[in-house]
Amino acid sequence: MTSLNFRKINIESYKPGRSILKKKKNVIKLSANESALGTSPKVLKILQSKNYKISKYPDSKAIDLRKLISSKFKCDFNKIICGSGSDEVIQMICQLFLKSGDEVIVPQYSFLMYRIYASIVGAKVVFSKEKKFRVSVTNIIKKVNKKTKIVFIANPNNPTGTYLEKKELINLRKKLNNKILLVVDDAYDEYMKDKNYSSGLNIFKNKKNVFVLRTFSKIYGLASLRVGWGYGDRKIINALNMIKPPFNVNKIAQLCAIESLKDSKFINKSVKHNLFWSKKIKNSLEQFNIFCNKVSANFLLLNFDKCKLTANNVEKKLLKKGLILRDTKTYGIKNCLRLTIGNNSENKLFLKNINRIFKNV
Repeated sequence: MTSLNFRKINIESYKPGRSILKKKKNVIKLSANESALGTSPKVLKILQSKNYKISKYPDSKAIDLRKLISSKFKCDFNKIICGSGSDEVIQMICQLFLKSGDEVIVPQYSFLMYRIYASIVGAKVVFSKEKKFRVSVTNIIKKVNKKTKIVFIANPNNPTGTYLEKKELINLRKKLNNKILLVVDDAYDEYMKDKNYSSGLNIFKNKKNVFVLRTFSKIYGLASLRVGWGYGDRKIINALNMIKPPFNVNKIAQLCAIESLKDSKFINKSVKHNLFWSKKIKNSLEQFNIFCNKVSANFLLLNFDKCKLTANNVEKKLLKKGLILRDTKTYGIKNCLRLTIGNNSENKLFLKNINRIFKNV
């Protein structure tokens, strides 16, 4: 019998948060940091249309989408690349910059795809320790050596919800060797209202050694359509276009992304909703000694270290009620759960069940 040889890839693959429960039809998923309010009404109109020629390939260069991104974010059209989610852009960056023996630095608790894509191309992933679940610039710099090629930072960070202030992010770039690419993931930027925070795009728009990631999967509510984009030096973008799949962002996804960018009213509504419920949930949980990060993105990291019940106990009780939170053991974080801020009814049901759980404790 013929046996084919292929490269052995020694990585731990991505494990998404649970989305279904056996024997439960009505499930509330608060595990994937998806949009609490769904999508813009403008997007729904696109999805309801029947006039698309889906037999034709989409625009490979996503020109109309990139033009609108350029206009809305006041950035250079020629320095934008679109991907099938920002995940694909991360993958392409790793393919372009890394080879076997190179090193990539990621914070101790960070988005799993940075380490996965880096490992696939043979790079060594080096973890920098965090301080109280917060990225440490000092500890990142300590890990730098001649083999370091990329430093990945999500700001705010997933799954911890913590973030570096503008001055800290600028300081990180100053301390890194100029030949090291700093990748700043702005996935949750729209939710941020701290005056000391600034997005990677705003800070490093004209830097040649910084690459910024953005996504339509979070506040814009297009997670299923897979649309993201990257912004960087024109030479980097040109090189990425050479390895990019030719029709990676489908036509419907491009049209929906365009409409979602136009709807500022929906975005503002989503931000207000998130701020209100994040604060309310955070304050409610503290009475049970469940503590969270400072309000930032559309999720909270719930820490049960001072609580009478463990994260595992609470998770099991919530699952019985059809409520799914994100187990953080995959990220290396013990006794915590990540909670996505849901819509009004989902948040009320979550708090109702939390109160019931602790009523007799």
